[in-house]
Amino acid sequence: MLYKPEAFEPLTQTPWDPARVRDAIRRIVTDVDTSFDTDELWPADEWDRWKAPTPLKGLYVGAVGVIHALDVLRKRGLAETRIDLVAAATRTLAAFRNEPDFLHAEDLPATPESALFEGETGILTVAWRLSPSRDLELSLLEHVRRNVDNEADELMWGCPGTLIAASTMLDWTGGGAEWLDASRESAEALWSRRDADGLWMSRLFGVARATRLGPVHGLVGNVLALHRHLGEARRAELFADTAAILERTAVLEDGLANWPMRIDRPLESDDGEIRLQWCAGAPGIVASAAAYLDESLLLAGAELPWRTGPPGMVKGPGICHGTAGNGYAFLKAFERTGDEEWLARARRFAVHALEQIERRGHGRYSLWTGDVGAALYAADCLEARTAYPVLETWD
Repeated sequence: MLYKPEAFEPLTQTPWDPARVRDAIRRIVTDVDTSFDTDELWPADEWDRWKAPTPLKGLYVGAVGVIHALDVLRKRGLAETRIDLVAAATRTLAAFRNEPDFLHAEDLPATPESALFEGETGILTVAWRLSPSRDLELSLLEHVRRNVDNEADELMWGCPGTLIAASTMLDWTGGGAEWLDASRESAEALWSRRDADGLWMSRLFGVARATRLGPVHGLVGNVLALHRHLGEARRAELFADTAAILERTAVLEDGLANWPMRIDRPLESDDGEIRLQWCAGAPGIVASAAAYLDESLLLAGAELPWRTGPPGMVKGPGICHGTAGNGYAFLKAFERTGDEEWLARARRFAVHALEQIERRGHGRYSLWTGDVGAALYAADCLEARTAYPVLETWD
């Protein structure tokens, strides 16, 4: 069995209508604006704030992720926020420095404040883009350099995440020497820790080193961060080795494919769940490895979330483990094949994600798990954009 049918729900029969989608995006932004508090930022969902002090500030489930999404939607002409985003980002940075929203009683990596998703790096990157300053840039550069040897070799906490920040700043600053050096240093360090089998071993939350496959904590996320900084020969080696690993670890059934969370485990994890979402399972593998994954395997992985239908309301509409996240697999299949049917499927999932927000009620304020992430996905479907937010594009 590649999935648990009870985790999914029938796909909406509502047709794709660009005007209705734009209206839904504007409603999300209006709700985000209304719920903003200058001091307390946004209220946190119970799952998002688990073991963490509020307000939440970080890129993954905190305020700066919402601020970034509002900025992107504004720049793309889809919704105009009333919030002063520069002031909001400044407040978020100050609040984080006063009380980082790290998980209580967890064994964090040595430099948690340098994390892209959970630390100050993501906040600084968004703040710099909104209002560039040398002070912000130097603080960000320091975090990137401090995180080079982080033992959590994965995007959320480790060097791969800060490599993405360094790559982004390299582009935004026009290739400055500081950011070129910082990017090279992180890329060389990450490459050097890749083992003879083409894998990374990452220690996180005190758990013994374990090789994971997905984009957040594992292989395909590291490859996504690293590949642009390699020469042609190394990049070809990286892609070929990773494609072979994904072929070897794929679980196939009736022309469909899914992947386990870890290379040495079955599809069904210890909690009895089989994950089929962006952060773990076929959608994330397809979305992250589309550039090099064997096409027949890519299509088998993309077909599975279409057959299952959207995740149910327990997972919800978001881009991490929800409907919109699964939809990025369809956008990547469209990019790879040029087949408009995949774009049509992606758009159907966008409609469903927006309807899930209406069913649940607005009010989840985060980029990866909340309403604005689904709004970004819907925006990508409107414009047939296929790049996954932050990891591939900040636009």
